[in-house]
Amino acid sequence: MLDLFDTPLLPGLMTSNDFITEAEERLLIERIDAADLSPFRFQGWTGKRLTMSYGWAYDFDAGQLGKADPFPDWLLPIRDRAARFARLPEAELVQALLIRYDPGAGIGWHRDRPAFEHVVGISLGAPATMRFRRRHAERFERVSAPLPPRGVYQLSGEARHDWEHSIVEMEHTRWSLTFRSLAAGKRSRPDSRARS
Repeated sequence: MLDLFDTPLLPGLMTSNDFITEAEERLLIERIDAADLSPFRFQGWTGKRLTMSYGWAYDFDAGQLGKADPFPDWLLPIRDRAARFARLPEAELVQALLIRYDPGAGIGWHRDRPAFEHVVGISLGAPATMRFRRRHAERFERVSAPLPPRGVYQLSGEARHDWEHSIVEMEHTRWSLTFRSLAAGKRSRPDSRARS
């Protein structure tokens, strides 16, 4: 997302529209809906969005990263395309998070867990807005970026580490695929199982 002077809204935020076709979007939505989605859990609280992780998963109840089921074959070509968009080696994107936001579901203010580094997301279904904020003295600086259907975004550097982000509760169903790389030092972990 660029402003009128081709400057990114935030350093480290890169976006592009029409990353996939409408036919690809329909197929990905079908694949996500066919996955073993379960309600997002955070320290005993159950969220409205439904999720499934591959590769690696972060267990918010246990506060730890663990191995999840390997990427299914259908997900690998889209992972590879996401890596090319982010200018990363394909093997770097080792975690995939499938999410379905039914009406009323959103995400509160947060930063992705420090175990992860690059974040590459693909939006499907209803359009959404990703809001960003960071504290500056006694107030928050705020920026918003549209997430159109079939678009892609990457969070790295300042946008990834210095700003929190959130998504307002959805009025219509939205799906997303989020790919992440592991932070340095997190790339060799015990082969424990986790979800989400």
